[in-house]
Amino acid sequence: MKKIVLFCLLAYSTFAQEQHRPRLHFTPPSMWMNDPNGLFYENGTYHLYYQHYPQGTVWGPMHWGHATSTDLLRWKHQPIALYPDSLGLIFSGSAVVDRQNTAGFGKDAVVAIFTSHNMEWEKAGRIDRENQSIAFSNDHGYVWTKYAGNPVLKNPGIADFRDPNVSWYAPGNKWIMALATQDRETFYSSKDLKTWTRESDFGAGFGAHGGVWECPDLFSMEVDGKEKWVLLVSINPGAPNGGSGTQYFVGDFDGHQFVPQDEETRWIDFGRDNYAGVTFHETGKRRVFLGWMSNWDYATVVPTKSWRSANTLPRDLALKNINGKYFISSTPIDLPVESAIKLAAGKSMKASSALLRISAKGQAVQDFSIVLANAKGEQVTMGYEKSTNRYFVDRRQSGDFSFSSKFSSRDYAPRISQSATIDFQVITDVASAEMFADGGLTAMTTIYFPTEEFKVVSAKGISVDVETVKPIL
Repeated sequence: MKKIVLFCLLAYSTFAQEQHRPRLHFTPPSMWMNDPNGLFYENGTYHLYYQHYPQGTVWGPMHWGHATSTDLLRWKHQPIALYPDSLGLIFSGSAVVDRQNTAGFGKDAVVAIFTSHNMEWEKAGRIDRENQSIAFSNDHGYVWTKYAGNPVLKNPGIADFRDPNVSWYAPGNKWIMALATQDRETFYSSKDLKTWTRESDFGAGFGAHGGVWECPDLFSMEVDGKEKWVLLVSINPGAPNGGSGTQYFVGDFDGHQFVPQDEETRWIDFGRDNYAGVTFHETGKRRVFLGWMSNWDYATVVPTKSWRSANTLPRDLALKNINGKYFISSTPIDLPVESAIKLAAGKSMKASSALLRISAKGQAVQDFSIVLANAKGEQVTMGYEKSTNRYFVDRRQSGDFSFSSKFSSRDYAPRISQSATIDFQVITDVASAEMFADGGLTAMTTIYFPTEEFKVVSAKGISVDVETVKPIL
């Protein structure tokens, strides 16, 4: 036990000394990370798997990395869960707890469903290079055995055929898979997680189509005393502010077909740096979302040395009725706060840390901005423009952006709420800010790379509470 504690202390000390390494957000211990995968909760533990290349800080042969947490804040790194095999690399997917032993791997076995991507077939020009495979665990998700009959769902001749997200559909006593298939999502059903039948597809004529549809997640939520279904769809490129982003649709699902409530395109986060997000399984009525905090426009070249990429903070999702239409709201997980200061409009202060929660509530809607800065003149500005009814994040003076011509930007998001008062909070870490406006109806996530941490806070047009957040990692 003493050795474990010492290792954790040394790991934290090393992490804290690394430039740009977050101290609130999950990062891999080293090397490359992208999409969160296989999120589930079991026996008091949250399991996070993720796309991981353990031999480099750029994208490479994909594995499933693994970490666990009891509170969604403090994560323990686990051994790699799934390695590439003769069928290919281990691309994105999901994990379910098979309560009824439908697959025959044992009651309460955890079953991972993932895409096997055959690089040799890709190099040979074969479009059937992606197929769906499964693995099972009888120790709640730590040790995995791949199914001897893989793949369980073979490619019908589609170049992009990946990212299976599976859940139990109780009314039909069957499993439902949402699968990314080029410019749409295709739904499959199964009684045993091994034999799959195509049900329908969704996407033609709906949503944004600037790039390939990826990383679906289909789930139900309660709102206004009734059940509605939400479909998350990530897209690259085609996000509202450029590069990759995640749109969503709200509607109805009958075990066969998804029907959206309207044809409007909605985004779970309008910032540049929230992609491939999905939700945890086995959390009851609670729906917890986690995204990859980067953008394919520049993810492989950002100026971090020993690791690449972080996840967003976990967020609780809810559905809100706005004039008869349903929108997702995102609320960040509670964070431990050490101190709080009230900052008047037009004033500045120097905080003791770059880990902050800055919030305002109840003031009249008007132009306002919050500036995070350092002594070198670098800064990030975020706020609201009443004339255009838009929130914004401006990182054009944020520090180092020499690594990509696509990084420097001023980004916008619409105000969805019609409230006459402000409800706004932003959580800052060493190199990121996550903004939640109007109870999370509008969210914007941005990363940045200052040469010195942002500890100076200024408020214009609004008074704010500035709380120092206790480091987690």
